[in-house]
Amino acid sequence: MDLAKSLDAEQHRAATEGLSEDELALFDLLKKDNLSKTDRERVKQASQSLLDSIRKLIAPLERWTEKEQTQAEVEVFILGHIFQALPTPPFSDDEKQAVAKRVYLHIWQQSAAGQFTAAAA
Repeated sequence: MDLAKSLDAEQHRAATEGLSEDELALFDLLKKDNLSKTDRERVKQASQSLLDSIRKLIAPLERWTEKEQTQAEVEVFILGHIFQALPTPPFSDDEKQAVAKRVYLHIWQQSAAGQFTAAAA
């Protein structure tokens, strides 16, 4: 029952933010406290763009989570995208690197579990 309520809350929050649930998951990884309204919108756009780009990148890759070379390609891609998409300030280079690692880990875990697909959710 609690799980159903929490899922409903997340679905509601995604709708309120104007994001899909997958985009909301990335948004939560990208955002930080005390963002201006403009920077918050830029982070939302970054999460949408990043998700779309990652899906396009990994769609043709078979079992990319099992191959070091493709893992590195995906990780470098995410890092590059985040450095371009997140505003400086308020994000420092160190924060962007930390965010990129969290996003990569999230995408890797979701992909390895078969929960992250190339198609939009």
